[in-house]
Amino acid sequence: MARNTHVAADHNAPPVTRILGRFVATHPSQGWSEAVEHEAHRTFMNWLGCAVGAARHEAADAALAAVAMLQPSAQATVLGRGEKVDMASAALVNGITSHTFDFDDTHLKTIIHPAGPVASAALALAEHTGASGRAVADAVVLGIEVACRVGNAMYPDHYDRGWHITGSTGMLGAAAACARLLGLDEERAAMALGIAASQPVGLREQFGTMTKPFHPGGAARAGLMSALMASHGYTASARALEAPRGFMQVISAKTDWNEITDQLGERFEISFNTYKPFACGIVIHPSIDACVQLREQGVNPADVERIELRVHPLVLELTGKKEPSDGLLAKFSVYHGCAAGLIFGRAGEDEFSDEVVLRDDVVALRRKVVATADAEVDEAAAHVRAVLKDGREVSVDVEHAIGSLQRPMTDANLNAKFHALADPVLGARKVSALIDACWQLGATADVRTLTALARP
Repeated sequence: MARNTHVAADHNAPPVTRILGRFVATHPSQGWSEAVEHEAHRTFMNWLGCAVGAARHEAADAALAAVAMLQPSAQATVLGRGEKVDMASAALVNGITSHTFDFDDTHLKTIIHPAGPVASAALALAEHTGASGRAVADAVVLGIEVACRVGNAMYPDHYDRGWHITGSTGMLGAAAACARLLGLDEERAAMALGIAASQPVGLREQFGTMTKPFHPGGAARAGLMSALMASHGYTASARALEAPRGFMQVISAKTDWNEITDQLGERFEISFNTYKPFACGIVIHPSIDACVQLREQGVNPADVERIELRVHPLVLELTGKKEPSDGLLAKFSVYHGCAAGLIFGRAGEDEFSDEVVLRDDVVALRRKVVATADAEVDEAAAHVRAVLKDGREVSVDVEHAIGSLQRPMTDANLNAKFHALADPVLGARKVSALIDACWQLGATADVRTLTALARP
């Protein structure tokens, strides 16, 4: 029977997530009929028989061989902590921490944060195997290439549907990086991508919660596991990405295949990676930059009547939270970003702490920001005007914020950012050595010399 596969979105759906959560948590034990109870036993028995019956299938052999590599043991470092855990867990946790501050790298064409899933998976595997820094660097470049090219082919439709593109392409990049580190051949590397294709991670609804940084972590773990399974012969569709019911066509109406194939091996997407000077969503950066410039021009927050902000509609869609109640939510508030830029002249992680977000002067200035969406304004731009209490007006137009490809952060800027983030955790001396080790990654014989420096 033919089915209508194009169903309009229901904007009045009941809160089924909450309803089901409550049901699962509170329904009484054995609160059903004897017939249901009997069927439950039949179902369980059938499941168990199926599982036992296939226990010696080659798929089980391959999956178990991969899982056996993840036995709870000290395989890889949790960066910035004393613990070492299994490599899949290290990939997960390091992917989470790499994105928690929303301070990581950004591929501006797709707003993917590619290093989170890719490097987290690669470093965890490399530490366990004792791979060279050269091998890790290669894996990171190639993994980012895969994630970003697939992202290029689907953006913006895929993102507009509500997928957090960092997670939903990141598992492919992580799988590619780990396949490279494991030395998988062409067929098994394709299988690694095919396995990963069934594990897209991340919904934009989670922005402003702890689950947003779970996305790159979950993608790192999924990609690592996919490569391990492929290395032991686990199989997937050879058309898992491109088939009509494959990954890309299922989750995006836009599939520009040329974005994947054109100049592959010649143009590398890591060349278009950028690095954040401000610890929040990239679309807020032009507005923060403008408010920092207002401060540099002598605008005093106490003299401000209002701040008029004109930005692309996407800015307000993603970061339109007017009254953030904590630091995580403030990272999605262009209003808070503007207030922080004008009051502090910066917007690092400290400026997105819960304490700062709730400060009276910050709240008061935030409420003076009036934002207008204007489709004529580029996503990378912002036009800001401070109207002062004495009637004066001071305007700043930012076409490209600091940290963009047009105004990139320097190596010295990145060193300073690294120190600001890591010194409180590891101490300045060890951080200096770790920075040096990062810059020398490609010449490092064993990456474990680097990860040792990343432990307190």
